[in-house]
Amino acid sequence: MFCCTYDQGVWQNPKITPYGPITLDPGAKVFHYGQAIFEGMKAFKDDHGSIFLFRPDQNIARFNTSAQRLAIPEFPEALFFEALKTLVDIDRDWVKGGHGHALYIRPFVIATETGVAASPAGRYEFMILLSPVTAYYNEKLKVLIADHYSRAADGGVGFAKAAGNYAAQFYPTNLAREKGYHQVIWTDAGSHEFLEEAGTMNVFFRVGDTLITAPTNDRILDGVTRKSIIDLAHEMHLDISIRKFSVTELMEAYHSGEMKEIFGSGTAATISAVSAFGHKDKLYTLPEVSDAYADRLKHALQEIQYNRANDPFGWRVKV
Repeated sequence: MFCCTYDQGVWQNPKITPYGPITLDPGAKVFHYGQAIFEGMKAFKDDHGSIFLFRPDQNIARFNTSAQRLAIPEFPEALFFEALKTLVDIDRDWVKGGHGHALYIRPFVIATETGVAASPAGRYEFMILLSPVTAYYNEKLKVLIADHYSRAADGGVGFAKAAGNYAAQFYPTNLAREKGYHQVIWTDAGSHEFLEEAGTMNVFFRVGDTLITAPTNDRILDGVTRKSIIDLAHEMHLDISIRKFSVTELMEAYHSGEMKEIFGSGTAATISAVSAFGHKDKLYTLPEVSDAYADRLKHALQEIQYNRANDPFGWRVKV
Protein backbone atom coordinates (compact mmCIF):
# COMPACT_ATOMS: atom_id res chain seq x y z
CA MET A 1 0.00 0.00 0.00
CA PHE A 2 1.07 3.59 -0.59
CA CYS A 3 0.97 6.08 2.27
CA CYS A 4 1.62 9.81 2.43
CA THR A 5 1.04 12.24 5.29
CA TYR A 6 -0.14 15.84 5.19
CA ASP A 7 1.23 17.88 8.09
CA GLN A 8 2.52 21.41 8.65
CA GLY A 9 0.90 22.46 5.37
CA VAL A 10 2.65 19.99 3.04
CA TRP A 11 2.34 16.41 1.79
CA GLN A 12 5.38 14.52 3.04
CA ASN A 13 7.02 11.14 3.70
CA PRO A 14 5.59 9.19 0.74
CA LYS A 15 6.29 5.46 1.02
CA ILE A 16 5.14 2.04 -0.15
CA THR A 17 4.87 -0.59 2.57
CA PRO A 18 3.39 -4.09 2.92
CA TYR A 19 -0.37 -4.01 3.36
CA GLY A 20 -1.30 -3.96 7.05
CA PRO A 21 -3.25 -2.27 9.85
CA ILE A 22 -2.84 1.37 10.79
CA THR A 23 -3.14 2.91 14.26
CA LEU A 24 -5.31 5.98 14.87
CA ASP A 25 -6.11 7.98 17.96
CA PRO A 26 -9.80 7.71 19.00
CA GLY A 27 -9.92 11.49 18.66
CA ALA A 28 -8.94 11.42 14.97
CA LYS A 29 -11.26 13.87 13.27
CA VAL A 30 -12.32 11.42 10.57
CA PHE A 31 -14.29 9.55 13.25
CA HIS A 32 -16.11 12.67 14.42
CA TYR A 33 -16.55 14.94 11.42
CA GLY A 34 -16.36 12.61 8.46
CA GLN A 35 -13.53 14.16 6.47
CA ALA A 36 -12.97 11.18 4.20
CA ILE A 37 -12.98 10.89 0.41
CA PHE A 38 -11.95 8.16 -2.01
CA GLU A 39 -11.71 7.11 -5.63
CA GLY A 40 -12.36 3.85 -7.46
CA MET A 41 -10.12 2.78 -10.35
CA LYS A 42 -8.99 -0.36 -12.13
CA ALA A 43 -5.89 -1.77 -13.81
CA PHE A 44 -6.35 -4.31 -16.62
CA LYS A 45 -4.03 -6.97 -18.03
CA ASP A 46 -4.14 -7.62 -21.76
CA ASP A 47 -3.61 -10.94 -23.55
CA HIS A 48 0.16 -10.31 -23.71
CA GLY A 49 0.64 -9.58 -20.00
CA SER A 50 0.86 -5.79 -20.28
CA ILE A 51 -1.01 -3.75 -17.67
CA PHE A 52 -3.01 -0.61 -18.32
CA LEU A 53 -4.74 1.97 -16.17
CA PHE A 54 -7.98 3.48 -17.46
CA ARG A 55 -8.27 7.29 -17.50
CA PRO A 56 -6.40 7.91 -14.23
CA ASP A 57 -6.24 11.64 -15.01
CA GLN A 58 -10.00 11.79 -14.52
CA ASN A 59 -9.73 10.13 -11.12
CA ILE A 60 -7.14 12.47 -9.67
CA ALA A 61 -9.05 15.48 -11.01
CA ARG A 62 -12.26 14.27 -9.36
CA PHE A 63 -10.37 13.33 -6.19
CA ASN A 64 -9.15 16.88 -5.82
CA THR A 65 -12.60 18.27 -6.58
CA SER A 66 -13.93 16.12 -3.75
CA ALA A 67 -11.07 17.24 -1.50
CA GLN A 68 -11.83 20.88 -2.10
CA ARG A 69 -15.52 20.42 -1.22
CA LEU A 70 -14.65 18.70 2.08
CA ALA A 71 -11.93 21.21 3.02
CA ILE A 72 -9.19 18.60 2.54
CA PRO A 73 -5.85 19.66 0.99
CA GLU A 74 -5.53 18.59 -2.65
CA PHE A 75 -3.06 15.83 -3.47
CA PRO A 76 -0.27 16.61 -5.99
CA GLU A 77 -1.03 15.08 -9.39
CA ALA A 78 2.57 14.21 -10.22
CA LEU A 79 3.02 12.35 -6.93
CA PHE A 80 -0.29 10.57 -7.43
CA PHE A 81 0.72 9.21 -10.85
CA GLU A 82 4.19 8.19 -9.66
CA ALA A 83 2.76 6.41 -6.60
CA LEU A 84 0.00 4.73 -8.60
CA LYS A 85 2.24 3.37 -11.35
CA THR A 86 4.95 2.26 -8.91
CA LEU A 87 2.50 0.47 -6.62
CA VAL A 88 0.68 -1.32 -9.44
CA ASP A 89 3.99 -2.32 -11.01
CA ILE A 90 5.20 -3.83 -7.71
CA ASP A 91 1.96 -5.81 -7.37
CA ARG A 92 1.52 -6.55 -11.07
CA ASP A 93 1.29 -10.31 -10.40
CA TRP A 94 -2.01 -9.64 -8.63
CA VAL A 95 -3.53 -8.34 -11.86
CA LYS A 96 -5.26 -11.42 -13.21
CA GLY A 97 -5.69 -11.69 -16.95
CA GLY A 98 -8.86 -12.70 -18.73
CA HIS A 99 -12.21 -11.10 -19.39
CA GLY A 100 -13.88 -9.61 -16.32
CA HIS A 101 -10.77 -9.68 -14.16
CA ALA A 102 -8.98 -6.56 -12.97
CA LEU A 103 -7.07 -4.98 -10.13
CA TYR A 104 -9.28 -2.60 -8.17
CA ILE A 105 -7.46 0.53 -6.96
CA ARG A 106 -8.72 2.52 -3.99
CA PRO A 107 -7.04 5.89 -3.31
CA PHE A 108 -8.45 7.63 -0.24
CA VAL A 109 -7.68 10.27 2.35
CA ILE A 110 -8.81 10.59 5.96
CA ALA A 111 -8.43 13.31 8.59
CA THR A 112 -6.05 12.02 11.28
CA GLU A 113 -5.50 15.10 13.45
CA THR A 114 -6.56 14.44 17.04
CA GLY A 115 -9.25 16.69 18.50
CA VAL A 116 -13.01 16.98 18.83
CA ALA A 117 -13.30 20.67 17.95
CA ALA A 118 -15.59 21.09 14.93
CA SER A 119 -13.07 22.33 12.39
CA PRO A 120 -11.11 20.97 9.42
CA ALA A 121 -8.13 18.84 10.38
CA GLY A 122 -4.54 19.96 9.99
CA ARG A 123 -3.22 16.43 9.45
CA TYR A 124 -4.34 13.84 6.90
CA GLU A 125 -3.29 10.43 5.62
CA PHE A 126 -3.49 9.61 1.91
CA MET A 127 -3.35 5.94 0.98
CA ILE A 128 -3.76 3.66 -2.03
CA LEU A 129 -4.96 0.07 -1.56
CA LEU A 130 -5.20 -2.68 -4.19
CA SER A 131 -7.46 -5.71 -4.53
CA PRO A 132 -7.99 -8.28 -7.30
CA VAL A 133 -11.62 -8.29 -8.48
CA THR A 134 -13.89 -10.03 -10.93
CA ALA A 135 -17.28 -9.09 -12.40
CA TYR A 136 -19.34 -7.11 -9.87
CA TYR A 137 -22.85 -8.12 -10.97
CA ASN A 138 -23.45 -11.43 -12.73
CA GLU A 139 -27.17 -10.92 -13.29
CA LYS A 140 -29.49 -8.20 -14.45
CA LEU A 141 -30.69 -5.92 -11.68
CA LYS A 142 -34.09 -5.14 -10.25
CA VAL A 143 -34.21 -1.54 -9.06
CA LEU A 144 -36.66 0.44 -6.94
CA ILE A 145 -37.35 4.09 -7.74
CA ALA A 146 -36.91 6.22 -4.63
CA ASP A 147 -39.92 8.28 -3.61
CA HIS A 148 -39.03 9.11 0.00
CA TYR A 149 -35.32 8.83 0.80
CA SER A 150 -32.69 10.94 -1.01
CA ARG A 151 -29.06 10.25 -1.81
CA ALA A 152 -28.03 13.91 -1.96
CA ALA A 153 -29.39 17.46 -1.98
CA ASP A 154 -28.73 20.69 -3.86
CA GLY A 155 -25.67 22.47 -2.55
CA GLY A 156 -24.48 19.31 -0.82
CA VAL A 157 -21.71 16.82 -1.52
CA GLY A 158 -23.51 14.37 -3.83
CA PHE A 159 -21.07 15.16 -6.65
CA ALA A 160 -18.08 14.32 -4.44
CA LYS A 161 -16.73 10.87 -3.60
CA ALA A 162 -17.37 11.52 0.08
CA ALA A 163 -17.49 8.46 2.30
CA GLY A 164 -20.64 9.69 4.01
CA ASN A 165 -22.61 9.63 0.75
CA TYR A 166 -22.36 5.85 0.76
CA ALA A 167 -23.15 5.45 4.45
CA ALA A 168 -26.35 7.47 3.98
CA GLN A 169 -27.69 5.21 1.24
CA PHE A 170 -27.15 1.86 2.96
CA TYR A 171 -30.38 2.00 4.99
CA PRO A 172 -32.81 2.76 2.12
CA THR A 173 -30.96 0.23 -0.05
CA ASN A 174 -31.44 -2.40 2.67
CA LEU A 175 -35.16 -1.59 2.71
CA ALA A 176 -35.29 -2.06 -1.06
CA ARG A 177 -33.49 -5.41 -0.79
CA GLU A 178 -36.04 -6.61 1.73
CA LYS A 179 -38.58 -6.11 -1.07
CA GLY A 180 -36.49 -8.14 -3.54
CA TYR A 181 -34.61 -5.35 -5.29
CA HIS A 182 -30.86 -5.07 -5.82
CA GLN A 183 -30.53 -1.30 -5.84
CA VAL A 184 -32.36 2.01 -5.66
CA ILE A 185 -32.75 4.48 -8.51
CA TRP A 186 -32.28 7.80 -6.75
CA THR A 187 -34.44 10.77 -7.63
CA ASP A 188 -34.00 14.48 -6.96
CA ALA A 189 -34.44 15.40 -3.31
CA GLY A 190 -36.99 18.17 -3.93
CA SER A 191 -39.72 16.46 -5.95
CA HIS A 192 -38.59 12.81 -6.36
CA GLU A 193 -39.59 13.27 -9.98
CA PHE A 194 -36.29 13.27 -11.87
CA LEU A 195 -34.23 10.07 -12.18
CA GLU A 196 -30.57 10.60 -11.33
CA GLU A 197 -28.46 7.62 -10.20
CA ALA A 198 -28.81 3.85 -9.75
CA GLY A 199 -27.33 2.62 -6.50
CA THR A 200 -23.67 3.65 -6.64
CA MET A 201 -23.79 4.03 -10.43
CA ASN A 202 -24.81 6.60 -12.98
CA VAL A 203 -27.90 5.52 -14.90
CA PHE A 204 -28.92 5.48 -18.58
CA PHE A 205 -32.35 5.00 -20.15
CA ARG A 206 -33.03 3.92 -23.73
CA VAL A 207 -36.32 5.26 -25.06
CA GLY A 208 -36.85 4.03 -28.59
CA ASP A 209 -33.41 4.47 -30.14
CA THR A 210 -32.38 7.40 -27.94
CA LEU A 211 -30.10 6.98 -24.94
CA ILE A 212 -30.83 9.42 -22.10
CA THR A 213 -28.79 10.23 -19.01
CA ALA A 214 -29.08 13.03 -16.48
CA PRO A 215 -26.67 15.97 -16.60
CA THR A 216 -24.27 16.20 -13.70
CA ASN A 217 -25.11 18.61 -10.89
CA ASP A 218 -24.59 19.02 -7.12
CA ARG A 219 -26.28 15.66 -6.54
CA ILE A 220 -24.84 13.50 -9.31
CA LEU A 221 -21.35 12.03 -9.45
CA ASP A 222 -19.35 12.87 -12.56
CA GLY A 223 -18.65 9.23 -13.33
CA VAL A 224 -15.60 8.31 -15.39
CA THR A 225 -17.46 5.34 -16.90
CA ARG A 226 -20.45 7.60 -17.59
CA LYS A 227 -18.29 10.03 -19.56
CA SER A 228 -16.67 7.17 -21.43
CA ILE A 229 -20.06 5.73 -22.41
CA ILE A 230 -21.19 9.12 -23.70
CA ASP A 231 -18.05 9.42 -25.83
CA LEU A 232 -18.43 5.85 -27.12
CA ALA A 233 -22.09 6.45 -27.96
CA HIS A 234 -21.10 9.45 -30.08
CA GLU A 235 -18.33 7.38 -31.71
CA MET A 236 -20.88 4.64 -32.52
CA HIS A 237 -23.34 7.22 -33.89
CA LEU A 238 -25.96 6.37 -31.29
CA ASP A 239 -28.52 9.04 -30.51
CA ILE A 240 -27.74 10.25 -26.99
CA SER A 241 -29.42 13.00 -24.99
CA ILE A 242 -28.01 14.47 -21.78
CA ARG A 243 -31.03 15.95 -20.03
CA LYS A 244 -33.36 15.56 -17.10
CA PHE A 245 -35.53 12.44 -17.36
CA SER A 246 -38.62 12.18 -15.19
CA VAL A 247 -40.52 9.32 -13.59
CA THR A 248 -43.56 10.50 -15.58
CA GLU A 249 -41.64 10.17 -18.85
CA LEU A 250 -40.38 6.75 -17.80
CA MET A 251 -43.89 5.48 -17.11
CA GLU A 252 -45.23 6.94 -20.34
CA ALA A 253 -42.42 5.33 -22.33
CA TYR A 254 -42.99 2.01 -20.58
CA HIS A 255 -46.72 1.94 -21.29
CA SER A 256 -46.20 2.97 -24.93
CA GLY A 257 -43.62 0.22 -25.46
CA GLU A 258 -40.81 2.70 -26.11
CA MET A 259 -38.90 1.94 -22.88
CA LYS A 260 -36.26 -0.46 -24.19
CA GLU A 261 -33.40 -0.48 -21.66
CA ILE A 262 -32.13 0.81 -18.35
CA PHE A 263 -28.54 0.27 -17.27
CA GLY A 264 -26.14 1.57 -14.66
CA SER A 265 -22.50 2.47 -15.22
CA GLY A 266 -19.57 2.63 -12.81
CA THR A 267 -16.01 1.53 -12.21
CA ALA A 268 -16.91 -1.56 -10.20
CA ALA A 269 -19.69 -2.87 -12.43
CA THR A 270 -18.71 -1.23 -15.77
CA ILE A 271 -22.25 -1.57 -17.18
CA SER A 272 -25.08 -3.41 -15.41
CA ALA A 273 -28.36 -3.98 -17.23
CA VAL A 274 -31.69 -3.66 -15.43
CA SER A 275 -34.37 -6.31 -15.92
CA ALA A 276 -37.19 -4.59 -14.02
CA PHE A 277 -37.97 -1.51 -11.96
CA GLY A 278 -40.35 -0.93 -9.10
CA HIS A 279 -42.46 2.17 -8.54
CA LYS A 280 -45.27 2.74 -6.02
CA ASP A 281 -45.42 -0.96 -5.04
CA LYS A 282 -45.68 -2.13 -8.66
CA LEU A 283 -43.05 -4.03 -10.64
CA TYR A 284 -42.45 -3.25 -14.31
CA THR A 285 -40.48 -5.78 -16.37
CA LEU A 286 -38.40 -4.51 -19.25
CA PRO A 287 -38.40 -6.29 -22.62
CA GLU A 288 -35.55 -8.42 -23.93
CA VAL A 289 -33.99 -6.54 -26.85
CA SER A 290 -31.79 -8.14 -29.46
CA ASP A 291 -29.65 -5.05 -30.08
CA ALA A 292 -29.05 -4.00 -26.47
CA TYR A 293 -27.09 -0.78 -26.23
CA ALA A 294 -25.82 -1.92 -22.82
CA ASP A 295 -24.13 -4.95 -24.41
CA ARG A 296 -22.70 -2.98 -27.32
CA LEU A 297 -21.30 -0.22 -25.15
CA LYS A 298 -19.91 -2.59 -22.53
CA HIS A 299 -18.16 -4.63 -25.20
CA ALA A 300 -16.67 -1.52 -26.82
CA LEU A 301 -15.52 -0.15 -23.47
CA GLN A 302 -13.92 -3.39 -22.32
CA GLU A 303 -12.19 -3.92 -25.65
CA ILE A 304 -10.38 -0.64 -25.00
CA GLN A 305 -9.70 -1.41 -21.33
CA TYR A 306 -8.19 -4.81 -22.12
CA ASN A 307 -6.15 -3.46 -25.06
CA ARG A 308 -8.03 -5.51 -27.63
CA ALA A 309 -9.09 -2.55 -29.74
CA ASN A 310 -7.72 0.78 -30.85
CA ASP A 311 -7.98 3.56 -28.28
CA PRO A 312 -8.90 6.66 -30.29
CA PHE A 313 -9.52 8.63 -27.10
CA GLY A 314 -6.13 8.04 -25.45
CA TRP A 315 -7.74 6.52 -22.35
CA ARG A 316 -5.24 3.71 -21.70
CA VAL A 317 -2.12 4.40 -19.65
CA LYS A 318 0.49 1.64 -19.69
CA VAL A 319 2.17 0.68 -16.42
